[in-house]
Amino acid sequence: MIELGKYNELVAYRETEFGWFLTNEKGEEVLLPNKLVPENLEKGDELSVFIFLDSEERLTATTQTPKIHLGEFAFLEVKDMNRYGAFVDWGLDKQLMVPYKEQSDQLEVGAFYLFYLLLDDRTNRLIATNKIYNFLDNEILDVEVGEEVDIIVAHSTTLGVNVIINQKYKGLIFENQIFKKIKYGDQLKGYIKEIREENKIDIVLEKQGYKNIIDAHSQKVLDKLQEHNGYLPFGDKSDPQDIRLNFEMSKKNFKKSIGSLYKSKKIKIQEDGIYLNDLQIDKS
Repeated sequence: MIELGKYNELVAYRETEFGWFLTNEKGEEVLLPNKLVPENLEKGDELSVFIFLDSEERLTATTQTPKIHLGEFAFLEVKDMNRYGAFVDWGLDKQLMVPYKEQSDQLEVGAFYLFYLLLDDRTNRLIATNKIYNFLDNEILDVEVGEEVDIIVAHSTTLGVNVIINQKYKGLIFENQIFKKIKYGDQLKGYIKEIREENKIDIVLEKQGYKNIIDAHSQKVLDKLQEHNGYLPFGDKSDPQDIRLNFEMSKKNFKKSIGSLYKSKKIKIQEDGIYLNDLQIDKS
């Protein structure tokens, strides 16, 4: 079955004045319009195409790259508004509609929001909604503590930042676990720190475990030293906020990292800051 809102693997079957008809194993056909047909396409060639409805509600194939697929979340820009709803740029020539009933708040042209792509049961059209939490379900989880996951930054809360995990679950990064600038819509790697009662998931941005954290932070300090000719004016007495802004880590972890680097004789610690040992300086 040709699936709407997804990539389909199809075969070029017959050419017409409007474009190429593509088919699947069941003999179902869909048109790939002329302007989207790859050069030198021949009968029997296999294509991976995205399926959507054109302006006349006909099933259509495209070789353009959509920014969102059916059942997924993405950060998209609102391009237009009319009496039916908002229209967002999702990577195709035809913009994606967000009906007013699917808007959690007033959308503004030119602004970006997190959307979910769904198939409207009544019209069988692809539409977007920014009522994103209706489509996250933590009842049954297939992630575990310590696992690396893909996250999308959603909304700020009094506790920290809500995130979407693996396009499926809702999670939270507590404020005291955020050591770098993150913003609405950012797509990042995160790690499952804890799964609490009712399957509430706590996320951190750094791989857990003392050695993993200190190794990663130590490398960050070394990289900074290389970038600044082997010297940085930071040490045990530096302001925690300065550490956070410059190294994206807590002062506690910074002190552990430079202590580890000092013990391994990779840096020197002096009153005015830290120095890269001569043998570690990149001479290239």
